[in-house]
Amino acid sequence: MDFIDLKTQYAALREDINARIQRVLDHGQYVMGPEVKELEDRLAAWTGAKHCVAVASGTEALLIALLALEVKPGDEVVTTPFTFAATAEMIALIGAKPVFVDVEEDTANIDVSRLEAAITPRTRAIMPVSLYGQPADMDEINAIALRHKLPVIEDAAQSFGATYKGRKSCNVSTIGCTSFFPSKPLGCYGDGGALFTSDDALARAMREIRVHGQSGRYQHTRIGVGGRMDSIQCAVVLAKMERFEWEIRQRIAIGSHYDALLSSSSHLKKIKVKADRTSVYAQYTVRVPGRARFEQELKTRGIPSAVHYPLSLHQQPAYASGYMGQSFPVSERLAREVISLPMHAYLDENTQQKIVAAVREALRGVSP
Repeated sequence: MDFIDLKTQYAALREDINARIQRVLDHGQYVMGPEVKELEDRLAAWTGAKHCVAVASGTEALLIALLALEVKPGDEVVTTPFTFAATAEMIALIGAKPVFVDVEEDTANIDVSRLEAAITPRTRAIMPVSLYGQPADMDEINAIALRHKLPVIEDAAQSFGATYKGRKSCNVSTIGCTSFFPSKPLGCYGDGGALFTSDDALARAMREIRVHGQSGRYQHTRIGVGGRMDSIQCAVVLAKMERFEWEIRQRIAIGSHYDALLSSSSHLKKIKVKADRTSVYAQYTVRVPGRARFEQELKTRGIPSAVHYPLSLHQQPAYASGYMGQSFPVSERLAREVISLPMHAYLDENTQQKIVAAVREALRGVSP
């Protein structure tokens, strides 16, 4: 059993994907070919954002967003410690300080009630994470940001395709950043990502930054990076866009089915999706005390799983020295308990039933 089944997806889209890739091979414009602008136009229209900038990865998107906002060494960016390392990594890489705010226990997203207390005169941006495929409380975050005259960067690496109060993730803040890593809800066949904004000046800055700060050939108007998304990877995403709406519906249905099937499991807690938004279930994640034993019990029954994430970032060796004496108890608890079950748009009902039966058996093996 595959944790994420990309082979079945490819089989369903084989002709479109192969044809798209062949076009790139035929025209030979592997860097900044016509597929790049085609994808940007398609994604911008799909999200409702005025601008989309395709870049080399979701991580690169975060970095370019911070550079476009002119975040400098010594500045602070408020974010969550319960996320993939890239969120804090890009803040730290440019010499700024990630300031952590604990998360909500039921959603694992940033706890807005704690957010304003973390803002200081050195704060230059707020970077909420839309974890597991569900947007954070973006209206409340944007309202706080507006009071303090701060931009908001949505780290939407896991939530492209989700909605928040009817609006698309990536178009609910100053800048939205997403990832097209192969395991993401909309993935390419390597690394890729995108930035979204409706601010013309920011869009221009981000486009320049991704090509070494060039406003024209060999005209370097700002410090930049080599952050372009390859034409072939854009071609793959363009092909997958044809089926993406269907895949979103499938993901939501499968996530809801998991919820229903696991509703009677008293030793397991589910991540809650709030009523005013949707999740694309980049991961279907539950919480289980005694996770290591549970994980092993699933493995013996042939069920793959993954932990997103086993340590809160303030506990990671690369970051821990900057957070001595600080505790984020909800993040720490989630890091001890979360485990993700197989989730993809091609998960059939029989396989899902098998997974849930194994989960119930595994829970009996770990319950007191």
